[in-house]
Amino acid sequence: MPTSKLIEVENLHRNFGAVAAVRDLSFSLNSGEVLGFLGPNGAGKSTTMRIITGNLAPTSGQITLGGYDLLREPIAARRLLGYLPDSPPLYRDCSVREFLDFCGRLHGLRGKHLTEAVDRAIDRCGLGDVPRKIIGHLSKGYQQRVGIAQAIVHDPELVILDEPTVGLDPRQIDEIRQLVRELGENHSVILSTHILSEVQAVCSHVQIINQGELVLKSSLADLESTTTGRHFRIRFLTPPEVSALNELAGIDEVLVETDGDFLISFTDQTLGTESVLRKSLELGWGLTELSPPAAHPPSLEQLFLQLTDEAVANESAPNPPEPISQ
Repeated sequence: MPTSKLIEVENLHRNFGAVAAVRDLSFSLNSGEVLGFLGPNGAGKSTTMRIITGNLAPTSGQITLGGYDLLREPIAARRLLGYLPDSPPLYRDCSVREFLDFCGRLHGLRGKHLTEAVDRAIDRCGLGDVPRKIIGHLSKGYQQRVGIAQAIVHDPELVILDEPTVGLDPRQIDEIRQLVRELGENHSVILSTHILSEVQAVCSHVQIINQGELVLKSSLADLESTTTGRHFRIRFLTPPEVSALNELAGIDEVLVETDGDFLISFTDQTLGTESVLRKSLELGWGLTELSPPAAHPPSLEQLFLQLTDEAVANESAPNPPEPISQ
């Protein structure tokens, strides 16, 4: 029976031979949320999308959709989702309506319900001018719209979109983003992308994956509130390693802004300031600035670069640190 947690992914692993594409991935999505699934190319986004849509078996782990175990009750679970893979699954020699009619029948729609569902998908995806045109003759932007239409024709609770704006021109990108925003009003959405502005434009939640591991998950609202007003800017002539700053008493979090510039939050501001000053004098770091935070918090782009750079460094370390806990 459907629950408020529309999808739950627990301890997901996927290996291709000796290569671990996804490693111990866990997250959940509530009804009505739009999740931006971020990561650099090759991070494991598409592999994860294929697993949670039932198109690729996990090496281990569990996926639950609306209370249904995807491996034990695949048909019931898949009825709740619609999927647009990174390459739209289109029959290019069909017309738009013929193709959507076929997709609707695959989902068990018949007669009046099928006609209404296809009409609704055509209207919602802005395909009203091209329903009788052959898909192969359409622009790439329209083909992406047809791909989204086939994902929502059966009115699923969860819509999963894998890189829906790749290869589109700026106008087409804006149109697809607007469509995703509208989908978020009536569906839960997972938007897999490596474009940061896309997440900020349409999503309510964000998570970042790198080298198969989850390194951040948060709502955008919480992310903004936890970075605004917490971090002090600190600058050194000879900047230390981030790990050296993290070891100081009174320090809660350290973010790299640029070479020599950091943003630091304190568990105890007095103790943290004293420890920074003392250690800077002892080791010759050359502290030149310790000032309250500016009005501009670390951007999503800065956090993305910070987290993915840290993950790359940890991967090459001989003794990697404990996994990040969220």
